Amino acid sequence: MMNDTLEPTGVPRTRVYVLVWLGLLLIVAVEVALTYARLSPGTLLAALLSLAFLEAGLALMYFMHLKYERRILFWSLIPGLIFVLFMLNQVWFDAVRLRSLHP
Repeated sequence: MMNDTLEPTGVPRTRVYVLVWLGLLLIVAVEVALTYARLSPGTLLAALLSLAFLEAGLALMYFMHLKYERRILFWSLIPGLIFVLFMLNQVWFDAVRLRSLHP
């Protein structure tokens, strides 16, 4: 039995891409609406970051075709993420120091 969202070659149908694109547009519309809502800064930040992670996940999974890759590729991204977070941690203190140098 074949999946109706995939072509016989294993490539997703155009309908899938259009639905994902419309979903991304909907998320952007919600983000814009949230910025006009009178939310506290912490709530707004949490909501916008959550939606941004959802957008990034959809883009990675469908437009970069990670959904159709092997799971080992997905798990190989975790060490890269740990490295990036470690490097951000190393640079963060210098950024705070530089901010204090400028009046």
